Amino acid sequence: MRKLVYYAAVSLDGCIAGPQGEYDFYPTCEDMMAWINERYPESVPTHIRSLIGMPKDTPNKKWDTVVMGRGTYEPGLAAGTDSPYNHMKQYVFSSTLAPVDNPQVEVVDTDPVELVRDLKKQEGLDIWLCGGGNLAGRLLGEVDQLIIKSYPVIAGDGVPVFTGNFQPTQLTVTARQEFSSGAQVTWFDRAPRSTEVAA
Repeated sequence: MRKLVYYAAVSLDGCIAGPQGEYDFYPTCEDMMAWINERYPESVPTHIRSLIGMPKDTPNKKWDTVVMGRGTYEPGLAAGTDSPYNHMKQYVFSSTLAPVDNPQVEVVDTDPVELVRDLKKQEGLDIWLCGGGNLAGRLLGEVDQLIIKSYPVIAGDGVPVFTGNFQPTQLTVTARQEFSSGAQVTWFDRAPRSTEVAA
């Protein structure tokens, strides 16, 4: 069965973006960018691949489907593309966006849990939960793996990595990688469901 993987950048105070969706405050370093581009090429938006020297047809390695909320989708629209990850099937959860005339993008206003459970049963690579915090909170029970890019910066305010109800969820650290900027990538797998703390 396919896994739902929440892969996100997070500040020290738990924000994935600023109050207006900003994400340019995260410090970057060449070794981390090269590592991300090699390991997770599908996380690089299609329309910026040529700007960083990545072929547009670079194959997906881990995921072939991405789910996201409207706030995560809108920067692509602002950049002039309605399909920011055209190399993957994209599901955008929104009750206000109009349908998109692109077979790679589906705007969904139904229950995200139900859709993700259906997607997990399909053949293919894993599913990337790209953001944002509201959608992640609704899908917390379906997240199988969490990959956090933790940056040594405090946002002060912004979009939390998860929002929603109190729902303690036990995770196990399985790997960690550190980079020259002090940023770290940590992999967390969901602990066996029987050991989770009851809400």
